[in-house]
Amino acid sequence: MIHATETDNPINRAVENPKAFIRNDQYNFIKDQTKILVVGQTSATDAEVLSVLRHLAHEKVFKQFPILTDQQKKILNPLVQVKELSDAESFLEQLQPYIVPFKAVTPDNMKKLFPKAKKLKGPKLENTNFYKTSYLAWTESANLMYLVADLTDQLIGVQGSFMRSTKQGICTICNSHRQVGLFIAKTKTSGSEQFIKRGNYICQDAEVCNGQVKTLDRLNDFVGQFQK
Repeated sequence: MIHATETDNPINRAVENPKAFIRNDQYNFIKDQTKILVVGQTSATDAEVLSVLRHLAHEKVFKQFPILTDQQKKILNPLVQVKELSDAESFLEQLQPYIVPFKAVTPDNMKKLFPKAKKLKGPKLENTNFYKTSYLAWTESANLMYLVADLTDQLIGVQGSFMRSTKQGICTICNSHRQVGLFIAKTKTSGSEQFIKRGNYICQDAEVCNGQVKTLDRLNDFVGQFQK
């Protein structure tokens, strides 16, 4: 398992570095590619095969970023030099200062996002590592869940019911096989005052899920369905 010395950030330190350009999901994707390179190094002996593997990893990572400056490319380029576990850990550690934290969230934000929730407790923000967060989710009762995501540079709040499953399944947000539950929320139909219910299965543990998110596409689709 790859371990990097990752940012320890209570809420008062979740301040974005002006040079930061790597979101949590992109970092997870890069970390996944380093694992592939380390495993490939131990399972393949052909130099040409390993070269192709490194080239593909490099290409996939760069595709995660629509625009990269020369300096940002220089920061990501050491990926192709990853061979051993220590190489991967060192590379990932060097990326830490360039991770973009999740948009700042305060108790006042929560009240605005969920105006109908009269006794909203909210998540434990002081214990939240915003550098390892793509979305926030927490439960306030046996079957009541709140979710906050950054959709098109705007914080979106969704409140719904959450029924835990006793079986593992595929999470709609991170696409990994985990302990999941069915999240359902009401939303208005287009051009109508009527409400319909939408939802899907997501991870029971949001922290674990955030560590598996490698693209925001599924998260945006999941949250976006409640904004229609």
